[in-house]
Amino acid sequence: AGDTKSRAILMYMEALSNAPKFISAARRAARSKPVIVVKSGRHEAGARAAQSHTGALAGSDAAYEAAFRRTGLLRVRTLPDLFAAAEMLSRTPKLAGERLVILTNGGGAGVLAADELQDAGGTLAALSPQTIAALDAVLPPTWSRANPADIIGDAGPQRYEAALKGLLADPQNDAVLVMQCPTALASPAENAKTVVETFKAHSDRRPAKPLLTCWLGDGAARAPRDLFAKEGIATFETPSDAITGFMQLVRHARAQTELMRAPPNGAAEDVHHSGKAANLIGAALASGRTMLTSVESKAVLGAEGIPVVETRIAATAEDVAAAAAHVLAVHPACVIKILSQDISHKSDVGGVRLGLESAEAAVIAAREMLARVAERRPDARIGGFMIEPMVRRADALETIVGMSVDQTFGPLIMFGAGGVAVEVLADRALALPPLDTLLARQMIAETRISRLLAGYRDKPEANLDAVVDVLVRVSHLVIRHPEILELDINPLLVDDKGVIGIDARIRLADQATVKRPPLAIRPYPAEWATAYDVDGIGRVSLRPVRPSDEHLYADFFANVTSEDLRLRFFTPKVHLSHHFLARLTQIDYAREIAFAAIAESTGKLIGVVRLVMDPDLWHGEYGILLRTDMKGRGLGWRMMNHLIAYARAEGVGVITGLVLAENTTMIDMARKLGFR
Repeated sequence: AGDTKSRAILMYMEALSNAPKFISAARRAARSKPVIVVKSGRHEAGARAAQSHTGALAGSDAAYEAAFRRTGLLRVRTLPDLFAAAEMLSRTPKLAGERLVILTNGGGAGVLAADELQDAGGTLAALSPQTIAALDAVLPPTWSRANPADIIGDAGPQRYEAALKGLLADPQNDAVLVMQCPTALASPAENAKTVVETFKAHSDRRPAKPLLTCWLGDGAARAPRDLFAKEGIATFETPSDAITGFMQLVRHARAQTELMRAPPNGAAEDVHHSGKAANLIGAALASGRTMLTSVESKAVLGAEGIPVVETRIAATAEDVAAAAAHVLAVHPACVIKILSQDISHKSDVGGVRLGLESAEAAVIAAREMLARVAERRPDARIGGFMIEPMVRRADALETIVGMSVDQTFGPLIMFGAGGVAVEVLADRALALPPLDTLLARQMIAETRISRLLAGYRDKPEANLDAVVDVLVRVSHLVIRHPEILELDINPLLVDDKGVIGIDARIRLADQATVKRPPLAIRPYPAEWATAYDVDGIGRVSLRPVRPSDEHLYADFFANVTSEDLRLRFFTPKVHLSHHFLARLTQIDYAREIAFAAIAESTGKLIGVVRLVMDPDLWHGEYGILLRTDMKGRGLGWRMMNHLIAYARAEGVGVITGLVLAENTTMIDMARKLGFR
């Protein structure tokens, strides 16, 4: 990541042995240069016995895919793609958008490229009316007047130059693919030379758009391809290869956007939770059970603030009458489910009956259910019956929220289409916890069912905020309870009114013989937040920085003099770009920690202290910066002591700092803190 002479990192991977360390390093590297990975074993026999739908759907390769996406890496499928992507990403200007315009002298080749682009999920740019008018003035009347821009088979250097100038200047596209089909009426070499000169002239005047070239043919196309390669312009032999190259740019740009995207201002990392969930989990483990009943699972989720359907328990078929009568007094119909810690998927054994409208019907259904279950699962221990309201929401969609454990990456969160056909549909997205609201929304968008959730015809848009809230709460539940091995909420009904979990299951690890692998991404270290009074400032909160703190930095740097900036960054001015601020706030809490001092009276950032560790986590380098008007009050001393205490608790061996010789105040404080 820190090597200034390399432009890209290429990686062939079979497996990981230390996912947390890899993810930490990969995120850092991907911020500085393209990291492209080809991983073998996409279809390894990863099937395993799982007692949850999530466990059955979350294969090993899907976990790697989720990790690569979270770290900003570009995954390709083949070795040729690996090298092609490295050339594209290290030599081509970054995309400002995803709209491609195609310039060609052959209509057929242009249409093939356009088809490939749309098959790959790319975007074909629309020519602006101004560009069409400008090209009408310099091209023959038979040109296509659309994208692909077909400038006819006899196009020579002048026509290529005029068309390319117009397309490069058009603000409605973000990249240009120039193609040349073999023809006896034009010189491929002369046209290539003109394309290079035109592009270089355009690049000198304004930020360059990516330019891709595709000179079709063999002998006559070799010299043009050599020229393009010499000038650092991407060149391809076929339209398909060219579109693959462009989509590598697109996918990398998407990965970088996701890597650098900050959560909304004020995005909450803390959610409601009570000790009830811990008590329920502890009681089950104390009794020697690792599978919570559906009732217990829903109780755990309910304790976390996740809406779940009310459940009543009946020990025998005869007891069902009273429970059903209680439910039917409020609801028009009820549901009966078998209660057994040995049966995970109740519908598979006939253990569910829906739409029962009387207590008598419920009792009959319970007796019939006992007979069916005894026939299909004679080994199962029956604990009774669950009686629930029949939830009828005409426009609701069945989704699933779950969690399973990957042996490499640890816990994985899943969202997708739910119901009894969940494995058949296999419509799901996976992500590594911890999740924030932005990552949760991204997960939802990756599924096919998200299109239905967005509303269609007379169906209203679903309440996505409620789904996001469930995903974030499940993420926090999983982080706080390493005993949880698998979790399903299926179905989670979603409509415009909100969400409600109909059924749930949670499987635990006994911790003595089975332990969950650690989280691949370290969660927010809330335990290192503190507060104290500072003379002349008042109450100051000192806590680990959050990605959502980015908006605090503009005011912070506005109150730091250029001299103090020079002493901290060795330059009197910093450019407050999103990229710069993201590097300060979007940290992984594993190899880097930063504590933000917030004045509680104003909510403003008044100081930051930071520690960046080497990969061995033994040596770290600190940096500290206060608002200039907050210096001399003892705030820096408190912040440094807090940082040193954190480093000691983490097992860091040595802390160093780079301080300008003239910064005597910092040198004096460092000596008093025990630095040499």
